[in-house]
Amino acid sequence: MASTTTGLPDRYRPLDQIGPDEVTPTGIIQSWRAKDRVLNRDVAIRVHIPAGPAAHTWITRALTAGGLATPALAMVYDASEGSLGQPGDDGTEERVGGHAAYVVNEWIDGETLADRLRSGPMPEREVRLVLRRLAEGVAEAHRVGLAVGGLSLENVVLRPNGLVGLRAVPAAAGTVDGDIAALGALLEACLSGVGPGARPMSGPSDLVALARRARSTEPGQGLSSVAAMAALLAERPRTGPTQSITPSRPGDGDGGRWRRPRDRRGGSEAPVRLEPGALPPVPPVPPVRPVPQPLPGAAPGGDTISVGTVGPVARSAPGIPREDNPFGVLHADDPGADDGYGAYPADPYAAEDDDADAARRHRLFVVGLPLLAVAVVIAIAWWFGSSVLSVADSVDESIDGSTPPPSSAPAAGEAAPESVAPGAVAAIEAAEVFDPFGDGEPENDGDVPLSYDGDPATGWSTLTYRGSPAFGNLKPGVGVLYDLGSVQQLAGVSLDSPSTGAPVEVRTSDSTGAAPEDFALAADGTLDESTDLPFEEPVTARYVLVWLTGLVDGPDGFSAQLDEVEVRTAG
Repeated sequence: MASTTTGLPDRYRPLDQIGPDEVTPTGIIQSWRAKDRVLNRDVAIRVHIPAGPAAHTWITRALTAGGLATPALAMVYDASEGSLGQPGDDGTEERVGGHAAYVVNEWIDGETLADRLRSGPMPEREVRLVLRRLAEGVAEAHRVGLAVGGLSLENVVLRPNGLVGLRAVPAAAGTVDGDIAALGALLEACLSGVGPGARPMSGPSDLVALARRARSTEPGQGLSSVAAMAALLAERPRTGPTQSITPSRPGDGDGGRWRRPRDRRGGSEAPVRLEPGALPPVPPVPPVRPVPQPLPGAAPGGDTISVGTVGPVARSAPGIPREDNPFGVLHADDPGADDGYGAYPADPYAAEDDDADAARRHRLFVVGLPLLAVAVVIAIAWWFGSSVLSVADSVDESIDGSTPPPSSAPAAGEAAPESVAPGAVAAIEAAEVFDPFGDGEPENDGDVPLSYDGDPATGWSTLTYRGSPAFGNLKPGVGVLYDLGSVQQLAGVSLDSPSTGAPVEVRTSDSTGAAPEDFALAADGTLDESTDLPFEEPVTARYVLVWLTGLVDGPDGFSAQLDEVEVRTAG
């Protein structure tokens, strides 16, 4: 029997249509939320109109997606090409008596990414986590040759347990490059927001650059694959101080050290202009530096003048320097330049000072580096002698018969700093399966008392799931809620289980709740044959939730078991 609304088998009862119709080259796809009457769970169903050969390509893509097991992509439960409807009296096609072409997906509860971003951009850590998990799921589809398509803000759902999922898998058509560009658009939307709260894209430079690369169509500028994008999102951001590449003031850049001494030593002084028959001026002599030799003649054919024979001439001699002559040298076309004397440089020792500075730094480096190495060697030798040799001496003394004092035992009366000291075992008044995300099927509810009966040979186990240790990608977890009868000071929980490696959380509360978030997280870890989960500080609670967030592989599928649970009071 078929549903009169969509032409689906009677097993699926449509509840309400979700989203607009998707127009494809082969027809129209409608999306529905429906009830699976056999398994008593909500599912997402998409119906292709028309059915038959026109839906063949889409159904083939859906069958490929059915082999994937990743929480980022909605699982494919069922698919059928259907058949064309019976022709009516007027020649038009009727679907009465025919079957629809449909794909049945996992129904994903949660807030869509579009609704989340209407309040503004997401924090950096959440952006990296959501986009990385989604990119990893799409990359898994690409490995089996399936381009997912349909990567839109309305189809991406933030699950209540912190995971992310994509509805409508797969879309009617898609390409690998289209998936990369769509992920880039999602990353850009996460950094800018949508709707009234949107703002220009901003955030960490690596995320902004990654969004632009993913959407780039320039050769050599885009990303090669979605797997590369997932790897870049998984990398830790490179951060560090930003240094300016522009000097803050003139002379601070490369080479400024050589210009400043020359500017200080009279590069702006006016040249001295000599009258015919006058002796040329002599540069001032630094008081702390003796003159090594007489200065040479000012020009070819001039006299050789010693510093000691000619006194300094006042700097107020007439003459105006040229703007392109910073060193005060007179040229042949200047008045007085033909008297056989030229001008001396303002400071002949500027270059020598700079060379001396460089020589001093070189000597400091040559001498200081060996001294530093010697100091390091001395420090290492001192540490070796004071630490290693002293330990060796103590070992020799113990061999001779001396008894070393105990060093690991804590002082009398000193409490362990790691956790709360445990006390007596609290009595458990009642317990029940806690399965807020289940579909109504009992989770071995009758075996719950075996988990606290004092017999480790008996216990409670989850149902067996297939396809994924994440409860077959059907829910985020399941647990057992223990009632202590009254509010007590608790120190920790001890668990006996054969399901080594299964992740577990211990949550507490003064009252019952409808979701794991209603209970405060007190401790977490992985199950072993015997597992102690102490609390960091005493917890006041009546209800203790042992919440399993993953399963382990077994002969028939994935499951986890609790043989014995003990709740310890604070000592």
